[in-house]
Amino acid sequence: MQRFAKFVAGSMVTLSALSLSTQAIAAEYYNCSNPSGCVLVANVHPDNDATATQYPVVLVHGLGGFNEVFGIVNYFNGIPEALMQGGTDVYVTKTSSMQDAEYRGEQLLQQVKTITAVTGKPKVNLIGHSLGGIDIRYVAEVAPEYVASVTAVASPEQGSKMADWLLSVVSKDNPASDAPKDRFNLFGRALIAFHNAVGRLFDFGSGIDVKQLQHQDSIKAVMGLTTDYMTGYYNKKYPAAMPSEYCGQPPAEYVINGIPYYSFSGVGTVTNSFDPSDYMLALTGLTFDKDDPNDGLVSACSSRIGYVIRDDYKMNHLDSVNQIFGLVSRSEVDPVSVYRSQVNRLKNQGF
Repeated sequence: MQRFAKFVAGSMVTLSALSLSTQAIAAEYYNCSNPSGCVLVANVHPDNDATATQYPVVLVHGLGGFNEVFGIVNYFNGIPEALMQGGTDVYVTKTSSMQDAEYRGEQLLQQVKTITAVTGKPKVNLIGHSLGGIDIRYVAEVAPEYVASVTAVASPEQGSKMADWLLSVVSKDNPASDAPKDRFNLFGRALIAFHNAVGRLFDFGSGIDVKQLQHQDSIKAVMGLTTDYMTGYYNKKYPAAMPSEYCGQPPAEYVINGIPYYSFSGVGTVTNSFDPSDYMLALTGLTFDKDDPNDGLVSACSSRIGYVIRDDYKMNHLDSVNQIFGLVSRSEVDPVSVYRSQVNRLKNQGF
């Protein structure tokens, strides 16, 4: 009996040591600013293993995006930190703020290759917000061997009516040439110059050296988000897990080339009266038809790809990355918990 008691006690000590050893493994958070590589931002000892995926999670920003601009604002506000608490290794990437999805997708692919080389993991779980959710489709289709899963968040997979409207406002009728002065009116040319400058500023603010600032092209960025471009070109070239028509449902088979595709998005614009950005999104939301629910920049219909988790969260376009400063709807699930839930899903499915 004493031998048995000693055996049990010894086993408990061993299990306790194993548990402590497991908890001692830190989850890490890296900032990857192309072309300067990945820099460790933080590491923590996880509270649990709810989001401890087999492959690292890579977060991809949208149009006009950044990582942590000037050390003040994180694009994915509080999301990397929350995922780390569940055991996720998180990498945030940086592509040109103002460019189209193919250009940015190629930049992203190079960063994904770097991440797999650094981690020793052959694949990554890609989560992209807005235009980032279109960029990740490019990587998944041209280099599927690097991709474990794809999750698009509030992404205009079939284009944005806001982009259509903006292009119509700044374009001239019957342009005589490809020169911006002939294709766009004075307001349009000023807007193009302004947004290109903003893109360079966000590059610099994200830690990219002045001599290595990435090429910005806000004309291509906006044109690449129009419904004509997305439905007439991009979705034909990269069709995986897409619905066959606008406002249709994606095919039931959402695993393509061994890669599962997921999406989630919200509707509504003014979700928190204390958030000044909500009122801007209420204005941009007016460019959509009344029977086309949207988040101010992207419609629910356009956001669908793969397995649709939900397309009706009470979240506007910035809420879906927990911005601005977490001023989101108090009557809806916390956006951060939606990311945790999705990464938990990926973990349970072996990704």
